Amino acid sequence: MFLGHIAVGFASKRVAPGTSLGWLMTAPVLLDLLWPLFLFAGIEQVKIAPGNTAFTPLEFTRYPWSRSLLMSAVWGAAFALAYRAFARDTRGAWVLFAGVVSHWVLDWISHRPDLPLVPWGGPKLGLGLWNHRSAAIAVESAMFAVGLGLYLATTRARSWTGQLSLWLYVAITVLAYFADADSPPPPSVEALRTFALVGWLFVPWAIWIERTRTLRGAPA
Repeated sequence: MFLGHIAVGFASKRVAPGTSLGWLMTAPVLLDLLWPLFLFAGIEQVKIAPGNTAFTPLEFTRYPWSRSLLMSAVWGAAFALAYRAFARDTRGAWVLFAGVVSHWVLDWISHRPDLPLVPWGGPKLGLGLWNHRSAAIAVESAMFAVGLGLYLATTRARSWTGQLSLWLYVAITVLAYFADADSPPPPSVEALRTFALVGWLFVPWAIWIERTRTLRGAPA
């Protein structure tokens, strides 16, 4: 649920206006940033399996460290504590923790039953929204529109760069989402995990957006 996770990051600014968008955007996609690293390390596994669901050709065969509910909470706590130590902002830390854990919740809605609760086994959950392509796209698009709307209601551009940084991010994000939805399966797991590292580039981009925009009502 790529657009859904980005929507959480945008919407979080409404709840924690004093927290940088760099932190807020990283929180809901943190598990996706860790996942390719674990693939490279060989401790998680994925298969290219066209038809696995109507939306994605990927079969997530093993990802206990990046996608179990317990580890999502652990990563969320670590991320929140790092922010709390850096910024001394308890409210923002709680929002970041919720943002990280929200990734598992949204994946639970979209994935087929492949999400573990704990990294050492047990039941696997998933409601399977990805089995219904049109519904999945509609839900994510609606979430993205609401999240972006909340962000726009909370911030304004300092200058033209504040418009450029945000709307270019929005355009690239939306285009990437729909291009991925309509593209053929990745040629290999190796290519997939390498391309997944591109997600790290969006972290400094979110920081750039933060520096070119300000809260509504704040001095220019």
